[in-house]
Amino acid sequence: MNEEFQPIKVTEITDNVFKLIGSDWMLITAGTLHEFNTMTASWGGMGVLWNKNICWCVIRPHRYTYRFVEDSDRFTLSFFEEQHRSILKFCGAKSGRDVDKMAATGLTARETETGAVYFAQARLVLECRKIYIHDLDPANFLDASINDKYPEKDYHRLYLGEVVRCLTRG
Repeated sequence: MNEEFQPIKVTEITDNVFKLIGSDWMLITAGTLHEFNTMTASWGGMGVLWNKNICWCVIRPHRYTYRFVEDSDRFTLSFFEEQHRSILKFCGAKSGRDVDKMAATGLTARETETGAVYFAQARLVLECRKIYIHDLDPANFLDASINDKYPEKDYHRLYLGEVVRCLTRG
C-alpha cells in the first residue's frame, strides 16, 4: 500500500455524500494491477444495510468496466480533489477499450493488500467487497420519468459492496 495513504474508519468520512458522488464524481475501478479498467460515475451512494457499511454504484452492461466488476469480487471508488476534474471527465468520455487511460491522464495505479486497484492521486478510496448485484427492471420504476434515462433500454446493474477498507491522504 502507498505510504501516503492512511486507513481510517468509514465513520470518519466527513464529506457530504451527495456532493462527493453527485458533484465531485468518482472513479469505479475493478480488476488487477495487470489488467483493470476504470470509469467515472456520478450515481451511487453510501449507507448501512444488513448491518454492514456499504457503497453502491451502477454500471451499464455496455461499459468496458462492467466486465471487470463482473469478474472481480472487489471494486474501488476513488475520489479526487477538484484539480483532477479533467481526469474524471476523460475517464467518463473515453472507453478503456479504445485508449490507455493511465497513459492519457497520468493516473498512477496502486493496489491494496488484497489486490484491488486504486489511484495514487486520489484523496479518498473505498475498497468494496461485492455482496449483492441486481439488474434494474423498468417494470419497477414508480416514477415514469426514470425511463427517460434509458432511451437505449440499457438498464444498469446495481452493485452493493461492503466497505472493507477506507484510505485517505495522511
